[in-house]
Amino acid sequence: VKRALTVEMLRLTFPYLFFISLTAFAGGILNSWNRFAVPAFTPVLLNLSLIGCALFLAPQFAEDRMAVALAWGVLIAGVAQLLFQLPFLARLNLMPVPRMGWSDPGVRKIMTLMIPALFGASVYQLNSLVNTVLASLLETGSVTWLYYTDRLIELPLGIFAVAIGTVILPSLSSKHVDASSEAFSRTLDWAIRMVLLIGLPAALALAVLAEPLLSTLFQYGEFTAFDVAKTAESLRAYSTGLLAAMLIKVLAPGFYARQDTRTPVKIGVIAMLANMAFGAMLVWEWHHVGLATAMALSAWLNAGLLYLGLRRAGVYQPLKGWLLLWGRMVFAGIAMAAVTYWLSLQTQAWTEAGVWNRIGWLSLIVASGLAIYGTSLLVLGLRPRHLRR
Repeated sequence: VKRALTVEMLRLTFPYLFFISLTAFAGGILNSWNRFAVPAFTPVLLNLSLIGCALFLAPQFAEDRMAVALAWGVLIAGVAQLLFQLPFLARLNLMPVPRMGWSDPGVRKIMTLMIPALFGASVYQLNSLVNTVLASLLETGSVTWLYYTDRLIELPLGIFAVAIGTVILPSLSSKHVDASSEAFSRTLDWAIRMVLLIGLPAALALAVLAEPLLSTLFQYGEFTAFDVAKTAESLRAYSTGLLAAMLIKVLAPGFYARQDTRTPVKIGVIAMLANMAFGAMLVWEWHHVGLATAMALSAWLNAGLLYLGLRRAGVYQPLKGWLLLWGRMVFAGIAMAAVTYWLSLQTQAWTEAGVWNRIGWLSLIVASGLAIYGTSLLVLGLRPRHLRR
């Protein structure tokens, strides 16, 4: 029965790959024309579709087949996301008309640039697969602890770093075409500053508030207090590499904008091999925490090599004021971490509190931390004009 249900759901969800690929293609066109809002909003349709099908379609199925409603939700979302973007392409007279053109010079150039990028994407997947395999050799629950660690790490990574990297890529590309090396360097410098300004407090918050965050978000049902404690260990280890992971998202576009897709892939392969080596050395002593530490170390290696590559190519030169900015960020980050840590100790045990108590107290702590961080930066002389491109 389970096999038949799985086959049915796979048949419904498999076409999603076709629709989401076209959606990503359309989003890439819109991004290249500095239309960022539409591609950024499009994934919301997936959430709305899944929620709608869970609420209204699932009750129409037998209890043992309710999951099929979510499969329909995925398919509906794929179609909806593509159709949502098409009118915006038509408005720009950019509606693509599919036709075969393998001999076209532009197509050949895209294929040449795309092949290394495809391999680079597979490097990340191989990395994840290796870590999962190693985690499966450890005590029961290790795979789950690393999975939830990754979910929290991906939150600031996806919301901020990916967004900044997406925004700067068209700008960097145009500046490269215009041979404006100084403007190219300034744009990269701005992106790095923004990532560090956001990434530092995010990394500190994940380390300091590991247990409160995990308890509030995940400690329900089979996810116990023991799981919270174990996941918190790997989250703190991985948070040491969050800044590096965020930097990768803005340093790599510095290569892509110059149509250099090979260098980031080569560096990614080096980082992948380093992650395997670090994992093999640390996993038996530190278990799942060793795997999280290996990912953090390999992320720093990846970011460091990308940075050195941009410097050696002469396309990035740090602007003045970095020492002062580091001083401001570190002081504000320490103040924020101290206050949030103190506030997290004032509540009753997180693993025993009710859900609304957890949500309310965590919201207060996060708001207080943001206020302390922002106020500290203002007191130290940082102004909004300093953050403009």
